Amino acid sequence: MAMSSALTDLYRYPIVQAPMAGGASCPQLAATVSEAGGLGFLAAGYKTPEAMYEEIKQLRGLTGRHFGVNLFMPQPSNADTAAVGAYRARLTGEAAWYETPLGDPDAGTDDAYDAKLAVLLDNPVPVVSFTFGCPTRAVLDAFAQAGTRTIVTVTSPVEAQTAQWAGADAVCVQGVEAGGHQGTYSNDPAVDGMGAGLGLLSLITLVREYVQIPIIAAGGIMRGSQIASALAAGAVAAQMGTAFLVCPESGANALHKQAMTDPLFGRTELTRAFSGRPARGLVNRFMREHGPHAPAAYPQLHHMTSGLRKAAAKAGDPQGMALWAGQGHRLARELPAGRLVETLATELDAARSELGLQSQRGAVS
Repeated sequence: MAMSSALTDLYRYPIVQAPMAGGASCPQLAATVSEAGGLGFLAAGYKTPEAMYEEIKQLRGLTGRHFGVNLFMPQPSNADTAAVGAYRARLTGEAAWYETPLGDPDAGTDDAYDAKLAVLLDNPVPVVSFTFGCPTRAVLDAFAQAGTRTIVTVTSPVEAQTAQWAGADAVCVQGVEAGGHQGTYSNDPAVDGMGAGLGLLSLITLVREYVQIPIIAAGGIMRGSQIASALAAGAVAAQMGTAFLVCPESGANALHKQAMTDPLFGRTELTRAFSGRPARGLVNRFMREHGPHAPAAYPQLHHMTSGLRKAAAKAGDPQGMALWAGQGHRLARELPAGRLVETLATELDAARSELGLQSQRGAVS
């Protein structure tokens, strides 16, 4: 109980709506989840500091409950320029097809991190989480002094230990099943292995051996029974993205929502095709044709393909979009976000009761 006390006052149910960059995690979705008893999140990634602040103001106008904001950590400027140039040449046909220019790969690697920190420290929010690395102790201490709880996304026990040493209040343990970007600290093909990451339940168990701070579980969770399994493994809450992406309050593109349960998109894979970092999405034409050739260059490839993805969406062509999705995408339910939280909570209670009954039966036998 002591381990979970850093977070449990933030929500009624151990359900966290994942911060999904690109528009899905809008104020309406976050507010509805928080109002229903979960913990809603805004995604500041790819937004300007001003746009982030405006969304925070909108969210505060919709709910007085706790919520979080997610930041992307600055990335090293060490991409192979020759590899990036070769990939750009490969995409010239896509640019012609969608009648849009390719973006500038050198548009920046820090996602306005320092400016966003300044906004969040001047106007504290209940929770701030970090992806693609671990902040310095000075940054985490500053948030602690401001009364903000901090969460760092991790994909390995070593990353979790680094977050604990730096002073994070909790870690979000992301299994390889998760949709969207893998929140690894590094972007090294020799390390990430494109799919060689650990499954969620194994990762939770390992991380518990390394750290004493609370664990939030993320990766392929779509049902209350899966939340129960994550809690039984040692997590204090479950973070869910794909499950909320199809809700009417989600800001995701309608084509993206439809693809979640479309038989045409039957499986997911990790790819660098759209951003230069491993990310799990529905397999489509763009991923099949370009994924094997995409270099480890983030956010250079993200900037380069941004216009293509927007043009594909405008043209109504999901085959050219980044359809981020977790492995459980076929279990998506088009429910209002508040009702989804309530349904998940009911399923969680039922699963816990069943597990308790089974435990009692086992003791009797």
